Amino acid sequence: MNNRINQKKLMENKARHDEVNKRLLDVSKSNPDKIYDILNSSKKGKTKTQIKEARDLYGDNVVTYNKDNSLFKRFVQAFINPFTVILIALAIVSAFTDIILVEPGEKDFTTVVIIVTMVLISGILRFVQEFRSGNAAEKLLEMIETTASVERIEEGIKEIPLDEIVVGDIVYLSAGDMVPADMRIIQAKDLFISQSALTGESETVEKTSRVLNGDGAVLDRNNLAFMGTNAVSGSAKGIVVSTGNDTIFGEIAQTLNQKPTVTSFEKGVNAVSWVLIKFMLVMVPIVFFVNGFTKGDWLHALLFAISIAVGLTPEMLPMIVTTSLAKGAVAMSKKKVIIKNLNSIQNLGAIDILCTDKTGTLTEDKVKLQYHLDINGNSDTRVLRHGFLNSYYQTGLKNLIDIAIIDKTMELMDSDKNMEHSITRYKKVDEVPFDFSRRRMSVVVEDETGKTQMITKGAVEEMLTISNYVEYEGVVVELTEEKKEFVLDKVNELNNNGMRVIAVSQKTNPSPVGEFSIADENDMVLIGYLAFLDPPKKSAITAIEALKASGVDVKILTGDNEEVTKSVCRQVGIKFDKAYLGSDVEKLSDEELGDLAEEATVFAKMSPSQKTRVINILREKGHSVGYMGDGINDAGALEASDVGISVDNAVDIAKESADVILLEKDLMVLENGILEGRKTYANMIKYIKMTASSNFGNVLSVLVASAFLPFLPMEPLHLILLNLIYDISCTAIPWDNVDKEFLEEPKEWDASLVSKFMLWIGPTSSVFDITTYLLMYYIIAPMFTGGLLFHQLTDPKMMTLYIAVFQAGWFVESMWSQTLVIHMIRTPKIPFIQSRASNQLTLLTFAGIAILTVIPFTGFGASIGLAPLPKIYFLYLAIIIILYMVLATIVKKLYVRRYKELL
Repeated sequence: MNNRINQKKLMENKARHDEVNKRLLDVSKSNPDKIYDILNSSKKGKTKTQIKEARDLYGDNVVTYNKDNSLFKRFVQAFINPFTVILIALAIVSAFTDIILVEPGEKDFTTVVIIVTMVLISGILRFVQEFRSGNAAEKLLEMIETTASVERIEEGIKEIPLDEIVVGDIVYLSAGDMVPADMRIIQAKDLFISQSALTGESETVEKTSRVLNGDGAVLDRNNLAFMGTNAVSGSAKGIVVSTGNDTIFGEIAQTLNQKPTVTSFEKGVNAVSWVLIKFMLVMVPIVFFVNGFTKGDWLHALLFAISIAVGLTPEMLPMIVTTSLAKGAVAMSKKKVIIKNLNSIQNLGAIDILCTDKTGTLTEDKVKLQYHLDINGNSDTRVLRHGFLNSYYQTGLKNLIDIAIIDKTMELMDSDKNMEHSITRYKKVDEVPFDFSRRRMSVVVEDETGKTQMITKGAVEEMLTISNYVEYEGVVVELTEEKKEFVLDKVNELNNNGMRVIAVSQKTNPSPVGEFSIADENDMVLIGYLAFLDPPKKSAITAIEALKASGVDVKILTGDNEEVTKSVCRQVGIKFDKAYLGSDVEKLSDEELGDLAEEATVFAKMSPSQKTRVINILREKGHSVGYMGDGINDAGALEASDVGISVDNAVDIAKESADVILLEKDLMVLENGILEGRKTYANMIKYIKMTASSNFGNVLSVLVASAFLPFLPMEPLHLILLNLIYDISCTAIPWDNVDKEFLEEPKEWDASLVSKFMLWIGPTSSVFDITTYLLMYYIIAPMFTGGLLFHQLTDPKMMTLYIAVFQAGWFVESMWSQTLVIHMIRTPKIPFIQSRASNQLTLLTFAGIAILTVIPFTGFGASIGLAPLPKIYFLYLAIIIILYMVLATIVKKLYVRRYKELL
């Protein structure tokens, strides 16, 4: 039945996508007027009524892949992990041995009930925490909104969220924008789009508005742009043809059973989990055979071995991990750090190198135009006017420099009407958009007399390559090598004062080659400079010192000028011997660059691919690397890093590529996020190490008892009950305090250290378990049997009482030692004195101790074979626990001395 339903659904989806693909092909072969008719739209977009109709007909612009998990399915998945599967298997075995295969009067449901209770508690807590963390993550992601520029009849051009876009909307694209839906390009100017997300091709594709005849693959139609791709350069206007699941991206996402990439965090958790499982698979059979051979009761030995397996299973690990991550994400949001992917929290805490751009992180990101100068360095409003015309009329992404030029011009226009007239007499003819390889952009304007001018502004070195002439002392002369040196000296003077300089060139009545293009940018006249100041942030010095104290090296990877970068780095206290340029990086082999990247601090004039290469090589050298950027040229580096960090006002592609979004572009905010990531890791590793070590100690104790005692030191049911109460006590660990010393260095998962920790700390508790055995066997239990030891008894009732007292003594001592080890292991300091656990953890652990200590004195204790203990037992217990804590402290210090850390 289900197969028929699924088959029908697949056929319906195929028919729908065939229809959508046909629509894409039809519009690629149609002129704009016909397309407006097909999609019920117009040159100015849709009306509100048409928008509602389109949304009703085609749905929201949302791809629903990976969101098909129903609440029931998520509930079931909360119970599926290696540990709960083992528990379920043990419950099934116990059901056969205690219920199904025994006589009606001897059926015992207790063990099965307790194991099932443990599974339910673990699963339900995990489900609740994942549900809450999922809701928290969605609420946090709502704070990060990606928008598109859309034109509609009643509203004009405005930015709207991507999910509100409908079929027939008119969308404007510029460099850095994500393509929000499948679109037909109506107008385009030097539009290059990266389609690697769909096709895997790294080369960008030029898109045009030309009508294409004939048929062919939809992805090969160069007048179509597709959801999931991004504009690298140029600008365009397009009309939306399909949205959401109807897009090519949506179709691929639905047909592929996509599994997310396994992060270093997930690998770490999985490695630790399998260490514990392998340990269990080795130890449990040993316990089974030792008890079987020494006691002769193989069924009882099997039940006891099952109980040991339950005791060794850290069934709360998935819940502890989920809770820690969710709590960390919410805590970070309060510190203006939004986590897009919960697993990124630990990755953020693990970074030991932070690569970042200069602008906006070290500087105020408030660029002001300080000077508009001619070639000789004299103030010249003509240079400003040309810069304004270039910035104002370009349709691409207006950056901070463009805004600064426009603001300065508007400010002068208020007081100088002549300047206003000199600007308003121009109209735009064409443009050649900015891209990161040319590092310049051009506009062509025409004045009221019909004279045209190409005005180009950009990085000084690049402008010198296209300028053959220079306006020197009012005369246009050839740009000789001597004049170039003169220009560069002037620019260096400004750079050394921390200013960023761009050059402005122009030429009159340019001869177009078809439409204006990059080929027209030649034989230009250099007319002057625009100098900008982006002052260093006051907080940058403090933040860099804090990051260094936290074991994070800050490296600058910027496309900006070398001298400006060096000036800013000096002002904020970043030490460097030399600033390396992209041209230096290009000459080095990977091995040479790896050595340089570890030592060097400042890289300037870097291309996007060079930034990505440096990050990849640092990771190959064993570093955990974070990258912080907000531009289209940062997308590759964000993807390549262990954790990509961007800001809320970044370009779309940067926000999409990042794992972490800062609501405030400040390194100090990032420092807070890193520390929160380390706290999250600390509380997860606490549970793993304390549970693994205490469980290992219990197994050693059981092996010793099994070899020498004529009875089991604890019944299977007692072990399972003990484990249940201990696990509940551990649920407060995600809320525990973390020593500030732990936060001073990056932390990474190392499963081998968990094994070493078990072997060092575990036997410590075994020493006092064995001491408790001797105490119970030779002193406490004989107090109830007239001073006789167990092997001297003949009365079955006395033997049963002896065993009940013995088992009650170890039952209580185990809980005390196992729970107090939480407080011992959570810190390398002296617990309760030098370092205190959180109130939640303290309350829950001591409540667990109190409840389990009382059980032998209750009717429930009697029903499960435990007897009340004499008062003198608690004096001995106090001595044992004090000695245990002293020994644990000594071993802990020896371990830290050997391995340099506790957790």
